[in-house]
Amino acid sequence: MSEPSRQRRLLRDGGRLLAFLAGLLIFGLAHANPLIDGLEAALPHYRQLAADPTAQLAWAEALPPLGARKLEPGKPWAGLVLLTRRLVALDDLPAVTEVPPRYEGKLVEGVVAFQRRHGLEPDGVIGKDTLAELNIPPARRLRQIEQSIERLKQVPFSPRWLLVNVPEFSLRAFEGYAEKLNMRIIVGSALKTRTPLFVEEMRFIEFSPYWNVPPSIARKETIPKLRSDPAYFDEQGFEFYSRAGGTDTTLSDDNLAAVLEGKLRIRQRPGPKNALGGIKFVFPNSDNIYMHHTPAVSLFKKVRRDFSHGCIRVEEPLALAAFVLANQPEWDEGRIKAAMEKGISATLRLEEPLPVVIAYFTALPGADGRVRFFPDLYGLDKLQ
Repeated sequence: MSEPSRQRRLLRDGGRLLAFLAGLLIFGLAHANPLIDGLEAALPHYRQLAADPTAQLAWAEALPPLGARKLEPGKPWAGLVLLTRRLVALDDLPAVTEVPPRYEGKLVEGVVAFQRRHGLEPDGVIGKDTLAELNIPPARRLRQIEQSIERLKQVPFSPRWLLVNVPEFSLRAFEGYAEKLNMRIIVGSALKTRTPLFVEEMRFIEFSPYWNVPPSIARKETIPKLRSDPAYFDEQGFEFYSRAGGTDTTLSDDNLAAVLEGKLRIRQRPGPKNALGGIKFVFPNSDNIYMHHTPAVSLFKKVRRDFSHGCIRVEEPLALAAFVLANQPEWDEGRIKAAMEKGISATLRLEEPLPVVIAYFTALPGADGRVRFFPDLYGLDKLQ
């Protein structure tokens, strides 16, 4: 890098740092973090529950087995008295709630409220996941709140930023601490390919992107699929390419062998079947993690959404792109949508990098002010 270029870069980066520090000072003096405030407001209640002998009796023993795979409304169950006590203690039922002879009425409504606050399907049916969450005592919930507060305090402030909360399967967009977007996401599989946690800056958007199949996926999934079903190659719009820039759209044993040897790569051309959808949000990092859309939109309807190889799939890519590009007004939603659907790959550099925080909070305040808890998807709470 030449000396004048180096000086220009130092001036630019120095200006950004000064703007960041000024924004932090001004915003920090005028605003508190509502995520931390919401959790801290819940601490007295959960401390009281954790210490109250009466509340402790409600969790002194586990709820009895369901007697079947699940408990549906209208069925009898030996755990109704204990269930009612717990829901009353957690404020999911009024204190005057009477225990019904069967699982029905207000008790079902209380379970639905509990499910909504604990990242579960709010269907009023008690299955193994709901039963497991109901059995978690207040002392552990208190610890979840404390852990989330500790982690939130480590999140760097920015005037505009994105928060990916892995256990919540949620992406939030903020201006300062004002939430502007909240959408469903899909994250890395808990069993095989967990999404890593880090803070990086988004610097690019790729419209109508190619999907460069990672070598591990090509070896374990794509090549076996192509050998068993050769038509899959053309159906998915795959091609072979080399780092030198050459491409080959012919499926052959030699090309597959070259992929396994690292001489060629497989990639998927832009189009309606492209695994990245019509857009890719790039924040360079050592794990090669990024955000993108997906043609498999039905997966967003699932409550538990750890289906990816580590990257983050977003449900509302147009809304996210509009937020990211808010400081580049020439990129309105119409232009963004056209670029996503054009089928010709193009990269746009952001004029202002946007911080992306990929984090792990199993407790956060909801829109109604009550704390919502999320299952410890990757088991990280147990390690802290």
